[in-house]
Amino acid sequence: MPGISRKAAIALAASASIALLATACTGQADSAASDDASQETTLNFWHAWSAPSEVKAVKDLVAGFEKAHPNIHVDIVGNMTDDKMNQALRTGGAKAPDVISSFTTNSVGRFCSSGALVDLNPFFEKSGIDPRQTFPKAMNEYTQFDGNRCAVPLLGDAYGLYYNKTAFEKAGITSPPKTWSEFEEDAKKLTITQDDTYKQLGFMPNYHGWETTTEHYLGQFSPTYFDKDGKSNVGKDPAFENAFKLQKKLVDELGGYRKLETYRSRLGDEWGPKHPFHTGQVAMQLDGEWRLGMALDTKPKFEIGVAPLPVPDDQADQYGKGYITGTIAGIAATSKKQNAAWELVKYMTTDTDAVVNFSNAIHNVPSTLAALKSPRLKYDPRFKTFLDIAANPDSTTAPASINGGVYLTTIQEFGYAYESGKATDLKAGLKKTAQQIDTDIAQAK
Repeated sequence: MPGISRKAAIALAASASIALLATACTGQADSAASDDASQETTLNFWHAWSAPSEVKAVKDLVAGFEKAHPNIHVDIVGNMTDDKMNQALRTGGAKAPDVISSFTTNSVGRFCSSGALVDLNPFFEKSGIDPRQTFPKAMNEYTQFDGNRCAVPLLGDAYGLYYNKTAFEKAGITSPPKTWSEFEEDAKKLTITQDDTYKQLGFMPNYHGWETTTEHYLGQFSPTYFDKDGKSNVGKDPAFENAFKLQKKLVDELGGYRKLETYRSRLGDEWGPKHPFHTGQVAMQLDGEWRLGMALDTKPKFEIGVAPLPVPDDQADQYGKGYITGTIAGIAATSKKQNAAWELVKYMTTDTDAVVNFSNAIHNVPSTLAALKSPRLKYDPRFKTFLDIAANPDSTTAPASINGGVYLTTIQEFGYAYESGKATDLKAGLKKTAQQIDTDIAQAK
């Protein structure tokens, strides 16, 4: 499976493990980048990909760089966890990475604020590259924190809607839903009960339902997570209340939390061939671009449709947007070869052909505006939905925070309590959630 797609499974662990960065050594591009990139040198590049096809794709990417820069050699170390990267970023040394690539965008706030990765703004300026004109808006946002651009996008994920076209036809549905009210009606039409369970469920709305996290639901409501003073907006921005109400309504109308959880416990694994969308047990699925290839590999007995996720009814003009995340790359502050390291990072993340070739090999979304439009991209026509979502200026992401993804975990935990009925006062719960987020951030500072 695509490496990026595993982020959802490791995000919480990474948010905790990256606390090591609080004591990381610091460094700035203009003070530490004193090496001559035209001289013979060797860089250490650590990344997280592990599947054979992914590892080969990374090697091919680096081989292209070495061909263009014959004086710079790259030693590649794959399958590296954030734990290992963080430790190495703290300690430095000859074997430590000069360049790292992480699946966890939630780490950016800590990477930047701790100084573990250097600010890349001076490098972009020196190279005459404007990140705002180079990368999609959401990707440009999730690679910086408080004006410090310590990371750069290296392929991305876009979330959309997969739907069973055969089930749609049987239910008399002629097109995918564009608004949440349409989605709600379609989910009910597509649900076929059988005794005390389901023969077919229109949609699994529960927050434990694989990619149906609070973060991904909220992306379609375009929330403002923090106000201008950096305080949590969870209890103030109506987008949060609206998103929670929508999800809870879906849970209640499709059978209730307990019945849905019982059904979910009997379904196949998210990453295995028996995923319930593959088998037809769930007719619609919120998921990332990697799901198409995984589903097609199982040779499903129905035609797969792909579309953007619905939007709130009062945001119908923004249909086509989605939630964006992705892999990031950066330069270690402890590196003594930062100019050479920048040449590698610049090639991997801004060279159109390099980005396109890597996207074709990994089957993730290209991370530059030029690559998204490249005629050299190879993909199933349905994959274009995710390219369009990535390029859409209305698409959203979760902002970086000094304590990583802790605030997102706090929101998710309230979501679990609210959908299950343990929490019943939504307004009070969101207000308390905001207070907890503020407390955690204050402690991190």
